[in-house]
Amino acid sequence: MTRRRRRSWRPQLRLRNRLALGFGLMALLLSTVIALSVWSLADHYIHRDHVLTARAEAADNAELIATEIGTGVHPSDALLDRLRYAPGTAAVLLDRGRWYRNHEARALPLPPDLEQDAGAHPHSARTVTVAGRPYLEVVSAAHYPGRVYVELEPLEDLQSTLTRTWRLLVGATMAATVLGAAFGLFASRRVLRPLTDVTEAASAIAHGDLTARLDMRGDPDLDDLARSFNRTASELEGRVVADARFAGDVSHELRTPLTTMLNSLALLENRRATLPSDVREPLDLLSEDLHRFRSLVTDLLEISRFDDGAAMLESEPVLVGELVARAADSAAGRGVTAVLPSAEGLVAQVDKRRLRLVVTNLVRNAETHGLGCRAVTVGAEGSTVRIAVDDAGPGVPPDRRERVFDRFARDTSERSGTGLGLAIASRNVRLHGGTITVGDSPDGGARFVVELPVDVRRAAQRPVPA
Repeated sequence: MTRRRRRSWRPQLRLRNRLALGFGLMALLLSTVIALSVWSLADHYIHRDHVLTARAEAADNAELIATEIGTGVHPSDALLDRLRYAPGTAAVLLDRGRWYRNHEARALPLPPDLEQDAGAHPHSARTVTVAGRPYLEVVSAAHYPGRVYVELEPLEDLQSTLTRTWRLLVGATMAATVLGAAFGLFASRRVLRPLTDVTEAASAIAHGDLTARLDMRGDPDLDDLARSFNRTASELEGRVVADARFAGDVSHELRTPLTTMLNSLALLENRRATLPSDVREPLDLLSEDLHRFRSLVTDLLEISRFDDGAAMLESEPVLVGELVARAADSAAGRGVTAVLPSAEGLVAQVDKRRLRLVVTNLVRNAETHGLGCRAVTVGAEGSTVRIAVDDAGPGVPPDRRERVFDRFARDTSERSGTGLGLAIASRNVRLHGGTITVGDSPDGGARFVVELPVDVRRAAQRPVPA
């Protein structure tokens, strides 16, 4: 019992996008680490320098106060107002149980426990909140027992500076992330360019261009890949050309004996009434096989013309609706065609033999493999003619919709047909510059859609008969 491979529910990103995402995440990680480091160092040193400066200023002011009082000046609010402070600093002097304040301190509601804290920590610096605003409280002894000097310096400017610094670091981190992702996208394009060339060349070969090759770039690693790819493509081209030449040669060689056998068969069928009854059944089997053989040879000759590059368009003005209706109804043996109003009287420049062959092969495929042709619809939109063929079969599985137009592509359980009809139809459509696809019909079964970008116009003069 084989173990099923688990399917990942995560969305699959392209390799280019994954590389760009990787560069972006790496830039984000590095810039975040650098930003946090810079922020930590800046915050530490700015706070430390600010505290040291505030302590030095408070110590100097305390020294001046002690000097003034020592010369006989009495402590007062005016004494504190004469000192120099940082902008917005509130100064408080506790002397013999009495408080003296400068102008800023008089307008500020001081904490009720300031005297107790100042007495308990005579040489301290800490952050406190007064009236909802942050302050740096610096306590300095004023060189006299029972005398304490306190400065409350506002920290709003410092915090504003740190906030701007943090925002700048965040912006730099985001910019570095975007630049990293952009560089990753640019680098991925440069790195994956050879892979893109290989993909484009392989896609061209898959669509029939066997001349697609890779250019040498002067890189030893990439040149080895290019040489291997080109050698493989050349061998594939040689085999395809040889197979096509072989199929064409065999088809041409078979035409003469096939013509002889068909003429002999026609002669026998003309004398069928005179033949013994036990010979008529083998004659019917022979007739069926010879007509299938003729169809195979005809299809091989048609395919060989495409392989040799000898297939040419002979365009002429044709009533599209009439041509499709005649070809489809004749192939189905009944009326199956509906021409939409958009395609009525529409004249297009097409190769009528090849377009008729496309419609005939699609309808025969529906009759043979699709349990009968349900409908053929002809419409137009702008300069595009659209032909849809619906059958009544089980439809074409999604995994076979690309391969159904390959030569000899048929179900292994089916033995009827040559397996070349859809391949010929596809090549004739591509020769017109159009597309042919297969999907699901709204009524069930398969729907083959042909879209031809042609020069269309309404019938103003008598077109070439379809």
